[in-house]
Order: sequence, then C-alpha cells, then structure tokens
Amino acid sequence: MSFRGGGRGGGRGFSGGHGGGGGRGGGRGFGGRGGGRGGFEEGPPATVVELGTFMHACEDEMVYKSTSDKVPYFNAGVYLENKTKIGKLDEILGAINDVMFTVKPDSGVAAKSFKSGDKVYISPDKLLPLSRFTDQGKSSGGGRGAAGGRGGRGGGRGAGGR
Repeated sequence: MSFRGGGRGGGRGFSGGHGGGGGRGGGRGFGGRGGGRGGFEEGPPATVVELGTFMHACEDEMVYKSTSDKVPYFNAGVYLENKTKIGKLDEILGAINDVMFTVKPDSGVAAKSFKSGDKVYISPDKLLPLSRFTDQGKSSGGGRGAAGGRGGRGGGRGAGGR
C-alpha cells in the first residue's frame, strides 16, 4: 500500500494538499460537506403562485390539498398571498393525481389559526413539472447510470502505477 498524502491531523506541514484542514475531505471551504449551495432563504420571492388550500391542522403542522399542476420542492418556503412566510413544505402525500402536503410552520405561526379553504402560495421556481415524475419515455434506456461503475475514480485497485 503506497502512501497517499497527509492523514487526518494534517501531517507533512501543509495539510495534505487539500486546501487546509488536513487529509481527505477536510477544510474545503464548506466544512467538507459538498458544495455551499442551498440552505438559505433570501427573503420573499418576487412572485408567488397558488399551491394549495388548507384542510386541517395535525400535530402542529398544517395539511393542504394541492391546487397546482406541479410538484413542490421539499423544504421550499410557503407563503400567504401577501408574501408573508408561514413555514416550510415538509411532506408530500397522496397519489400523483391527488397530491396533499404538510407545512411545518415557522415560529410564531400557529397551525390552528388557519381555516379550511385558506390558500397558500409558493415561489414558481420551487415547483417541478408533473412530467418529471410520470414520463416513462427516457428512463431505463440503454445507459447504465450509476450501477456497474465500480471503483469510483480511475482504475481498479491492483495495477496502479506499473
């Protein structure tokens, strides 16, 4: 087994050549956990579209019936018509043609304060077309996808550098 660079503690004086933080996966700017995208809300969206109507409260969450022909992203911000954020989309339920979803309310928002039929809104860029989930066309064609790609980077284990 050949030596592959600095260990966890940084070793060799310059932290293994991975940008500080030592060895594999450490200190790449975003805590070593993938890119730095997502996970932030930059205020209310410029426009909102209707997503659904309130059905009932359930264990401090709100249950809605979707009125949209698109499917919302998980954890997308959910708003009133005046763009006041009320929570985040938590679960998506039901059949593909009868979608319901739950919203986890932000602090200060009471699930029981909504009435049946109250509408909720979402940013249009947080919606996916239904065809993304129903099209049978391109899926399972000739491509192997991720299956069968053994070994990650480069060749297998044994013949490196001969």
